Amino acid sequence: MRDRPASPDDHRRIEALIHRYAQLIDEGDFEGLGELFGQGRIVLEDGTVLAEGAEAVTALYRATTRLHDDGTPRTLHVTTNVIVELEAGAATAHARSYFTVLQQTPAVALQPIAAGRYRDRFERREGAGPAGLGEWRFTERMLLPRFYGDVHDHLLINLPPG
Repeated sequence: MRDRPASPDDHRRIEALIHRYAQLIDEGDFEGLGELFGQGRIVLEDGTVLAEGAEAVTALYRATTRLHDDGTPRTLHVTTNVIVELEAGAATAHARSYFTVLQQTPAVALQPIAAGRYRDRFERREGAGPAGLGEWRFTERMLLPRFYGDVHDHLLINLPPG
């Protein structure tokens, strides 16, 4: 990939990917979520790879996230404090952000159910995107959950005691 200076558009496109992830989960669109990670992976803080590639990421969210009668997890993932840093040549970037997950179901009043941080890595692919300037893609999302509330109506798995 040829070097080119970073632009404000690069920051906005990366932030849009971060926010798109939240939207897709909240819509219950796990296939769309998988597409965000076609060349990427989801990892834990200790380096454990939970899923890599579109099919594996889709399968991960299908196996762990409860969908309700409306086809969604009935959540709102709120992503804040987004900091994007572009690497030299603007071909790679990383970002840090916070997340808070809110949920309301017939069984659960509106409440926060999880909060933590994301550490993301991105790569710009040559030739894709507008005017051949390249398209940003997730290469890695590290999940750093810190706090949990009542997740029984959200997750299909049991979390380890924390």
